[in-house]
Formats: sequence, structure tokens, C-alpha cells
Amino acid sequence: MSAAALLRGAAERIDRRTPAHRDRAVDGLRALALLAVPTGHWLLGGFTLDADGGLHNASPLSAFGALAPASWVLQMLGVFFLVGGYASALSFGRRTGSAGAWLKGRMVRLGRPVLGVTAVWALAAPVLYAAGVPEATLRTGATLVVQPLWFVGVYAVVTALTPYCVRAAERLGGWAAAPLLGSVAVVDFLRYGPLSGSVPSWLSVLNVLPGWLFAYQLGVAWGGRRIGRRGAWLLLAGGTALFALLLLVFHYPASMVGVPGEARTNSHPPSLLVLALASAQSGAAVLLRDRLAGLLARPALWAPVVVVNLSAMTILCWHQTAMLAAAVPGALAGAVPGLTTAPDTIGWIAARAAWMPVFAVLLVAIARYARRFEAAPVPARGRRAPAVRRAVAGLLAAGFAVFALGLA
Repeated sequence: MSAAALLRGAAERIDRRTPAHRDRAVDGLRALALLAVPTGHWLLGGFTLDADGGLHNASPLSAFGALAPASWVLQMLGVFFLVGGYASALSFGRRTGSAGAWLKGRMVRLGRPVLGVTAVWALAAPVLYAAGVPEATLRTGATLVVQPLWFVGVYAVVTALTPYCVRAAERLGGWAAAPLLGSVAVVDFLRYGPLSGSVPSWLSVLNVLPGWLFAYQLGVAWGGRRIGRRGAWLLLAGGTALFALLLLVFHYPASMVGVPGEARTNSHPPSLLVLALASAQSGAAVLLRDRLAGLLARPALWAPVVVVNLSAMTILCWHQTAMLAAAVPGALAGAVPGLTTAPDTIGWIAARAAWMPVFAVLLVAIARYARRFEAAPVPARGRRAPAVRRAVAGLLAAGFAVFALGLA
């Protein structure tokens, strides 16, 4: 039997086993947003080599500002929070136990993969250093591994707020997200407006929670059937208009991700431009839902969506490790185009595109073993061994975090 026939058979089995009530469009949107994370990091993140062979972070956006629109497409965290809110609203409504038990289950699923990747890196870093890997490379690698994990912390907080989001959506529908938009707008006015010189720098931190809760709240309202096509068109048109206004009139940075050397960034913490993009993306997602569901009725398209969703946290936690698995050995060979050379030429962009399948294969290989952190069953109560393992993993993760944040 050919490989194509085997894949076709596997896809058909997955399709048959999918419950009829499964919302394929929402799962498809989640998979798309998930895959945008490694794609963006692999395309828009590069390295430079120092004289001692150490790797340092660099970005092609520093040399090619015209690439900024690519970040508009690849920054899909708004969609991820939208479908997260949608799924949480439905799951919370179907729960059979208490809200606390529901939340505990969600936190375990989020926390276990994070503990896994940080604990493994805490063990691997000393081994790599003893093997001759420069400290600069290890610190760069630690930064990259921790970089996407902030998302998990924020997502855990907004998930904990689900009961309040549900109540707000029941009362106000999609408009429950409007105060969050207003809050971010006020903070942006203070830090970028005429009073910016007298405003403390920490004020921007106030945007973190409302900035990411905005799309989640929209998702909760969508899950409660409080956003229809009219609301979706309003989100799409309003978000697009606000996005254009902020770029052209108020001169927000064009890139949705941080650019080394730039004083302002849109994503850390989120600026009003991030919410404008999330609004437009959310409106488009709601409007395209039925069409996407029709496409995903095809087994060949649905099967990859299932695989990606089953490995969501593994992809998020380990995709930077996959890139480093190529770059760290590459640094030993010196200047490797698209891998360890400075991302400041058109040739680098073409070479990096050629490396993308390599990173993907490495991620698949790593996921074969790393997915156990995501798929492991919740241990029974009273068992000491799992508790001891969790404690050890927590200590290792804390030590790795201290190293990654430059505190040691």
C-alpha cells in the first residue's frame, strides 16, 4: 500500500471518529493561530555569531522594515484568544462539577507542558555548557524558550476570569469587550500622548490584562451566541478603520512584534494597535466560520487540524527548541546562511525559508517525546511519586527561569 493511501486511510479514520457536535471551524481557527506562532518566530527571528561562536538574537525586521506587514498576518494571538474564549464558554456551561474543579483541570493542562520544557532545559543547559556550548548561546536559547511561555501565564489568568466573562457577555453581549478597549486606549494616550514625559514607564504594564482579555471576552460572547453577522461586520470594519488610523495618523510602529533597537513595541505589552488587529481578525473569523466548516468536512483537511490541536501546548512550548536544535550545532560550523548569519540581506530571507521545513521536521521529532507532558493522564490522589516529580520539576523550572531572566 502506498504512503498516500495510508495517509488517506488515517484521515478517514480520524474523520469517522470525530463527534458530530465538534465545531470544526473553531478547531481550524485554533490550529491556524497555533501554526502562526512557530512560523512567525522562525521567519522573523534570526541569529548573529560573536567572535567566540556564541549566538545572539537578531531580526530581519531591523534591516527590512517593509516586512512589517507580514507580522500583521502572523500575529494571530487575537484569534487564539477568541477561540479560547469561545471554547471556554461552552466548556464552562457544560461542566458537571464546581467552577473551581473546572478551572483546576484547565490549569493542569496548561501548566504541565510548561513545567516539562523548562525542567528539560534546566537539565540540558549544564550538559550543553560542559560540552563546550558558549554561555552566550545558552542564554540566547533560554530567552527564546521562555519567550512564548509568557502567553501561557496570561492565558491562565484570562481563563480564571471565565465565570466573570460569561456574566458580562450575558448582560452586554459583544459590547462587554468595549471597556477593555477603552482601558488600553487611555493607557496608550498617557504613555504616547502629550503627558508621556511625566508618566512612569511601568504604566504600560496596565495594558497586559485588558489587552489580551479583549479577544477572549469577544470569544465568550461568541460562544454564548451574542455575536452574529452584524456584530462581526462591525468588528471587522471598526478594527480595520482603527488599525489604519493608528498607523497613518498616530504613527504606531508598523510591526506587530518587537524589533531590536526600536523604542516602542506593539506586543509587549499590547498596544491599541494589537486590539484593532484582534477586532478585525475576530470579525473575519466569525464571518468565515461556515465556509471554514465546509472546507474542514473533508477528511484530508480535517485530520491535520486534529493533530495540531492535540499537540497545541507541545507546539507552543517546543518550537523554539526545534530551531535551536539546528542553530546550536550550526554555530559550531561558523556562518551558515539563513541560520547563523546576520538577517540583513535578501539572501538570508531565501535561506531562512529553506530552513523552515528542517525546523518543522525537528519539531515533529521532538514532539514525539515531548507530547507526553501534554497527554499524560491526571494522577490519582494520594500518590506520592507524581507529587515528588512535580516538586522536582517545579524546582528545575524555577532555576531555569532565574537563568533565562538573567538573574543568575
